[in-house]
Amino acid sequence: MRPAPLASPHRPSDEASFAYHGWRVVFACFVMAALCWGFGFYGHGFYLVELQRRTGWPASLISGASTLYYLSSAALVIFINDAVRRFGAHVCVIMGAAALAGSAGVLPFITDPWQLIAAYLVMALAWATMSLGAINVILGLWFTARRGLAISLALNGASFGGVVVVPGLVFLAGAAGFTTAMLTGAAFILALMIPIAWTILGRSGEPGRQAQEPDAATDAANPQPTSWTRARALGSLAFWSVSAPFALAITSQAGFLVHEIAFLEPTIGRYAAGIAVAITTSMAIVGRLVLGAASQRLDQRLAAALSLATQAGALAAMTLASDPVLLFAACAVYGFSVGNVITFPSLIIQREFEAAAFGMLIGLSTGISQFTYAFGPGLLGLVRDAAGGYGAALGLCIALNLAAAAILLWRPTPAPAGA
Repeated sequence: MRPAPLASPHRPSDEASFAYHGWRVVFACFVMAALCWGFGFYGHGFYLVELQRRTGWPASLISGASTLYYLSSAALVIFINDAVRRFGAHVCVIMGAAALAGSAGVLPFITDPWQLIAAYLVMALAWATMSLGAINVILGLWFTARRGLAISLALNGASFGGVVVVPGLVFLAGAAGFTTAMLTGAAFILALMIPIAWTILGRSGEPGRQAQEPDAATDAANPQPTSWTRARALGSLAFWSVSAPFALAITSQAGFLVHEIAFLEPTIGRYAAGIAVAITTSMAIVGRLVLGAASQRLDQRLAAALSLATQAGALAAMTLASDPVLLFAACAVYGFSVGNVITFPSLIIQREFEAAAFGMLIGLSTGISQFTYAFGPGLLGLVRDAAGGYGAALGLCIALNLAAAAILLWRPTPAPAGA
């Protein structure tokens, strides 16, 4: 069966119309992000606490399984651009939703570490096909002029997932038990994502019309030959000046967010810790909306560096504070930049590199970030276990953020092809 084309033909002006189907695709990606980040990212902090409570396993073992999960998905996401073009966005996303629901649903029945590893390896397929790399690739097929706004709006689903999914799981687990919470969540993933993916992401344009109406958006769906290859990117200082700092920053962020509940619970209690996660992710929505509205007018590298420095300050405040109000305020400041840390790479790559290479470069950059931040949860778990507390672990996060901010202010230009 011939794969369906991946984008509807349109003129750039179509992106300003609410009737343009691309905005339905943004909605689908919003839901996809909410489920994927809720269960596949923020949820890991909840799983860590619940599995520790049920099994007595050390934090380093459970967070180490999270590390393997991110490493596995990093190897897959590098090729998400190829997979979406070959099989269609809807097929990739439906496969991911099935993997996410299945892996989440089996967590309450785990009794041995190998079972946790197996569940997280299945979940890795969901993360590769539903998270940042996939969303950037899918929206890149539908948007050019308003791509920054589209990506910002869609990725607000990631923050929404943290606001709704984690507190919802905490509430359900407290009221009905961990098993009921996870099985309910698995059913919700399937009931919501499969019909949305099939009806919205399955729509495509007619090949004949695409050929007759070339424009910038069609070029994004059917890119012209580009001098950029994965090998050239890996040897380019310009590419690494984007990928390296965000790899460090997201490593810090992933580690902190997985351990946020475990860090805060001894000080403010289980339910207040869940509220702190909701505050963190709610502020991420605000931050991303601000970025989406102002993205074309900003010096994006400078804005990203300031965001990372602000996060470092918020983490420092958390290590010193014990009052719940102060901790909530620090979580709010930290959260304002959480969403933008994963949005900035695509905006900088779009601005600094040729359009035809966007899908490949963002997939490669995302894969590099996932490879490094795979070690974030496990590394923080090891530091926490070795130090007997989270002070040293948060100190490591602060150092990574400040190093990333410094690298971002370095601005090499891409070398000519063949250089």
